[in-house]
Amino acid sequence: MSQPYAGGPAPTPADSSRIAAILAHLSAPIAAVLSAGLLSLVGPLLVWLVKKDDPFARRAAAGAFNFNLSFWVLFILCWILIFTVVGIVVALPLMLVLFVVSAWCHIKGAVRASNDRPYDYPFQLRVLS
Repeated sequence: MSQPYAGGPAPTPADSSRIAAILAHLSAPIAAVLSAGLLSLVGPLLVWLVKKDDPFARRAAAGAFNFNLSFWVLFILCWILIFTVVGIVVALPLMLVLFVVSAWCHIKGAVRASNDRPYDYPFQLRVLS
C-alpha cells in the first residue's frame, strides 16, 4: 500500500495497475477451473513477472501466487489422504472447504483491487514478495 503524502491522501494506482491486480487475483481461479487446478500458479506468476516495477500489481500477484501455493500443498495432502482410503472421510469435505475458501478469497481480492485497495490473503507460504 502506498504511503500517504504529507499534505494529502495516498495516490490511487493507475488503471493499468488496477487491471493487472484484478487479473492477478482472478487468473488463478480461472486457470484452476480450466486446468483442473494444475495451472493456478501460472497466472499470478506471469503478472508478477510482467509487473515487477508496479508495487500495487506486484503485491496482488505475489499474494495470489503465495496463497495458491499454500492451497496446492493442502490439496496434495488431501489427495494423499484419499489414496489411503481411510482418509477419504476427511479429504473430501476438506477439498470442498478449500475450494470455497479459495474462490471467496480470490473474488474478495479482485473486488478490493477494483476499488484501489490491497488485499492480504490468509494462509500464505510467502515465496514471492
